[in-house]
Amino acid sequence: MLCERQHSLLICLLAVLLLTVRPADAASQQQPTIAIIIDDMGHNYQTGYELAALPYPITLSFLPGRRFTLALAEFAASQNKEIMLHVPMENTQGIALGIGALKRGMTEADFKESLNQSISAIPYAVGLNNHMGSLLTADNEAMRWVMETLQSNRLYFVDSRTTAKSVAARLASRFGIPNLVRDVFLDHEQSYGYIRSQFRKLLAHAREHGSAIAIAHPHRVTTEFLKEHLPELDQQGFALATASGLWQIKHPVAHMHATTPPASRIAQRRCVPSVTPDTGAVK
Repeated sequence: MLCERQHSLLICLLAVLLLTVRPADAASQQQPTIAIIIDDMGHNYQTGYELAALPYPITLSFLPGRRFTLALAEFAASQNKEIMLHVPMENTQGIALGIGALKRGMTEADFKESLNQSISAIPYAVGLNNHMGSLLTADNEAMRWVMETLQSNRLYFVDSRTTAKSVAARLASRFGIPNLVRDVFLDHEQSYGYIRSQFRKLLAHAREHGSAIAIAHPHRVTTEFLKEHLPELDQQGFALATASGLWQIKHPVAHMHATTPPASRIAQRRCVPSVTPDTGAVK
């Protein structure tokens, strides 16, 4: 009888322990995760093609109206890559921006019409980040117009953070737009050593904070570096996710409204010429 009571008491104690010991925080169990966004897609066919063909969930951000934007966006979609619009925004250096540029001084109607045209021009885009924009992303009114347009198109936003004065992420949050902020630029200098150093910073940030987001460009040295080092991530204890996937990891109980683009934009995508991978020549 005594043994039975002791056994029952032990079971009760174990039950109490199971009820009172809190499970480990979900974030602590999550593998450190990085996202890599490749900006300036659409200029260079060959490296763009190679990046889109990589068997890893990198995110590709396309400039509107560039020579190979549509062909590469279609190919990237066929490779199940996540696609973004890389919208040109006014910078403090006065550098020319080309097609789709957003600038201060535009009327609200012209500003939103231009942005909507750029969104419609990128097949399958589910998000947007700024190309340059050190001047415009610090402008509250302009960023309000951006977020209102994203809201109506169900797109997420990534602040490339080309200036410490950027108000873009704050305005995105105010408008309920899913958003992320760039942590590391991988290839500000186009050398293998520099990219390796920045990649290590990216991993260190992810290890410390649970996640990190990098921006890179379709340079040859960047492409070769990623080909060499992305296969090593899993062995090193890191996961690679798309931009939207990283947002979801950071907000596990929330719902991102831009998991797929509006059907109207898919239906309206333009016919794309075929392009040969070797030369980039349009047939």
